[in-house]
Formats: sequence, C-alpha cells, structure tokens
Amino acid sequence: MTYIDHYHSPLGGITVSSNGREITGLWFDGQKYFGNTLSNDYEEKSLPVFEKTKMWLDIYFSGKDPDFKPPLKMDTTPFRKSVWEIMLTIPYGQTMTYGEIADKIARQRGLAKMSAQAVGGAVGHNSISLIIPCHRVVGTNGSLTGYAGGIEKKVQLLTMEKTDMSSFFVPKKGTALQNSLTAYAHNQGIS
Repeated sequence: MTYIDHYHSPLGGITVSSNGREITGLWFDGQKYFGNTLSNDYEEKSLPVFEKTKMWLDIYFSGKDPDFKPPLKMDTTPFRKSVWEIMLTIPYGQTMTYGEIADKIARQRGLAKMSAQAVGGAVGHNSISLIIPCHRVVGTNGSLTGYAGGIEKKVQLLTMEKTDMSSFFVPKKGTALQNSLTAYAHNQGIS
C-alpha cells in the first residue's frame, strides 16, 4: 500500500509518499513528473516516517542543513538510482554539474565517457526532491537549468542554502517567464 501526506512549505505545497516505512516520493505540487512513483491506489495517512520527513523539511526551510535523512526507497531504474545516490553526496549549499556526475558514473561503470544528457534525464526524474538534492545540479557553464520544480524554485532553494551564486545564470530564452526569472535572479544578485 502507498500512503501520502502533505506539507506546506514557504515555496508551496509538497506531497510526500511512502510505503509505510520509507519515503518513496516528495514533489512540489504541480511540478513536472509529479507523482511519478505513486500507484493509483493510495491512502492519505499520518505515519512516523512522514513526521520524520516533516521535521527534516522544517529544519531545511529554516535555512539549516538537517543532520539526518528520513529512510528512502528509490523505486527507479539502476542507472537513475546511481545518479540519485551521487546527488545525495552533494553537500548543503554546494553544487555539482551534470558533467561531473556523468564522469563519476563513467568511472563507476568502467567507461571512458557517460552522456551528461542521460544524467540530466535521471536528475529530472528524481522522485524524492529536496532530500535527494537535484536542485544542486547545474550546467557546466553555470546555467541554472533542469529543475522539475521550476527554475524560480531552484534559484530560491540555492539562495536559501546560501550557495555562492556568482557564477550562475538563468538562461535567456526570450519568453516572459524567462524574463521574469532573469529579473528575479538579478534582484537576488545572480547574473
């Protein structure tokens, strides 16, 4: 059986799922791939694992690095799991590039090279956002791209973590959304 619960963060609603013992999903409501690991049969219920996760989220959104993680169950492919495990090693307030993750995967698999785009797909399909910190993955050139919760949330999360944002930028696409995100980034001191 799958269970869900909700959390109200400063950046919007969050839905959390569990198998009863471990967290199996955590998404900003409405994000891309929302509920991608949820079965059609789930029940809203208060569980100890949800209380532990809410405690983690309370600490995180207070601007501090939680010194624990709730138990996680990564229901995904072996490749995505290996990428997600690397993301778990990215320290609070720091970043890693898609290329750096690709290099780590290549070394793990004894390959000369791994596609950063394949890594990007695995990062984008992360079903346990925030705890598995996909928002800390950036483009090699400093581009803040590829966050399923939206670029604005990615900027807000990195800013909240007091990440050095001086070398990052929001890509310009010429759309009203991109212009608004660029203005937000500029106001936050991000070029």
